[in-house]
Amino acid sequence: MDIRKGVFHFLFYKIWSFFRAVLAFLVILKVRVLRPIIHVQFGALISERIGHFAGNTELYLCKRDAGLEGKRTFDIFYHTGPICNQQLKKMWDRVLHVSNFGFHLDLHNRRLPGWEKHVIEWAYNADRDIHGLLARMPMHLSFTPGEERQGNSALRELGIPEGAPFVCFIARDPAYLDVLFPSKNWNYHDYRDSNIHKYIPGVEELARRDYFAVRMGAVVRDELATSNPKIIDYATKARTDFMDIFLSAHCYFFISDTNGLTGIPMIFRRPIAWVNCVPLELVPTWGNYDLIIPKKLWLRENRRFLTFREILDSDIGRFSRSEQYEQAGIDVVENTPEEITALVVEMDERLKGSWQTTEEDEELQQRFWSLFKPSELHGTIVSRIGAEFLRQNQKLLD
Repeated sequence: MDIRKGVFHFLFYKIWSFFRAVLAFLVILKVRVLRPIIHVQFGALISERIGHFAGNTELYLCKRDAGLEGKRTFDIFYHTGPICNQQLKKMWDRVLHVSNFGFHLDLHNRRLPGWEKHVIEWAYNADRDIHGLLARMPMHLSFTPGEERQGNSALRELGIPEGAPFVCFIARDPAYLDVLFPSKNWNYHDYRDSNIHKYIPGVEELARRDYFAVRMGAVVRDELATSNPKIIDYATKARTDFMDIFLSAHCYFFISDTNGLTGIPMIFRRPIAWVNCVPLELVPTWGNYDLIIPKKLWLRENRRFLTFREILDSDIGRFSRSEQYEQAGIDVVENTPEEITALVVEMDERLKGSWQTTEEDEELQQRFWSLFKPSELHGTIVSRIGAEFLRQNQKLLD
């Protein structure tokens, strides 16, 4: 009927689909026959979400290099969905075997018995470094000499002199997903959002310490409310896919909440000052130089904050939807500007080697981390909670 209507492209598509399927099945049969000699796997890169695009991929390669993925394999990848960052795609395409035909090979492989042995499946915690590999394994991505020149030139255009230290900072903003996927309701993620203006006192302090501070974000709602020339609202003025990666990979350290862009400094081994972390049980614990402060949870009925033990001894520690907090009568409370400022100052001084810890600080760290039970979310815990945050919230450790 479609042909009679003159839909020639429909007929062409059906014929091409048939031959493509035949070709894919022939390749899959050859893959099965050759498995004793070379084990081929197919993997879908989560190209539409930058955190998974970066973290899942890098950690898989680290695990493969460390021998944690079993027998050595020949991996064929393909991209899924809209590409969230073209520069990151370009860099992965340089080091991975990526083919558009990989999707069809994966699709038809799954239609034959034994398909599981030829598929790279991403676990839900695939972007968590539970084996401590990032500290031990070399990076898999690098910039070409030409890209380094391009990046350094762009830094100067942003007003950052050659060799000047800079930090990046970002707050999770619902505008990004609303623009990229307008047909989907993303309200269930609202509990993770943060107010970028609460970062301003902290980055102002860093500017006084001779840092430049670059506000990141692909799509943001609000411009920064500051006139400090060392604080650059890159997200609203000069943002590019290339510089998103270059800045995140070259910053002195990165300040962020649970935002997907943290996958970039993570895979380039840059220290991260994590603010507004939630849910509590999912805080990142593998960064040797990382510092963390979580959001606090206010129990409306009792008019008090939940203790860390109450959160971690219940399902609340893994609540991942806004409606779960609402149904439990819980308000998710952001970190204050003072808490964020204290954290970035501690990060600066720790990285410079001038931070002075105390026995009380170490005891508070031990008390906090002792509340975490062994789970699939954590390996050896090496990150630290902000010292001033624990000092001011000792009652929540009871």
